[in-house]
Amino acid sequence: MKYSYLLINFLTIFFPIVLSFDKRVQFYKTWRFIWPGMLITGLVFLFWDVLFTLKEIWYFNDNYITGIKLLQLPLEEILFFLTVPFACIFIYACLNYYVKWQLPKTISTAISTMQITLSLVLLFFYHDRWYTLITFSLLAVILIWLEFVKKAPWLPRFYLTYLVSLIPFYVVNGLLTSIPIVLYNNYQNIGIRVGTIPFEDHFYSMALLVMNVGFYEYFKKRRSVANG
Repeated sequence: MKYSYLLINFLTIFFPIVLSFDKRVQFYKTWRFIWPGMLITGLVFLFWDVLFTLKEIWYFNDNYITGIKLLQLPLEEILFFLTVPFACIFIYACLNYYVKWQLPKTISTAISTMQITLSLVLLFFYHDRWYTLITFSLLAVILIWLEFVKKAPWLPRFYLTYLVSLIPFYVVNGLLTSIPIVLYNNYQNIGIRVGTIPFEDHFYSMALLVMNVGFYEYFKKRRSVANG
């Protein structure tokens, strides 16, 4: 169906938008802190998306997209970088409200350290694969900056959010890769899949989400400081 990818985008964002007006979380009141970070992060990821599409590191099945394109990218792919971060920041906000427990900072730092180490090991062995190279380079740089330079206090809550976000991640990415709507050149990744989902997708998603949450927290804090 030509509207399959568009429908997936719509369903991804539908419930977060509707539930944003819940009287307890009141997520809609923080929307203004989301858009700047989504714009900045979206531009970074769209740059690589265009490059990867042109190099056929991944490509799109014309049977499941509307055919509307910008810079060689389907409209639906551009929307993906809006709908998915929005939905995951919604999860982050809900968990912050309803779940007071968080990972101890020592555990969070250990997770960051293990993730950075894993990224560096994979870069050593698979630096000749574009998807692997860009995904783990970007993630390693982001986590080093947040964990050891900025010492971001919200990282323990992010990791909890990421764990929860894996549920919709497997639904959305499972559909995209099993239908399939998005197809991958396995010569440009390590060739391991979880079901139909490339291994790298898990960490590409982590990089995308942690950047968005980081900017969300930054703009919230800046507004709080400005208000005294």
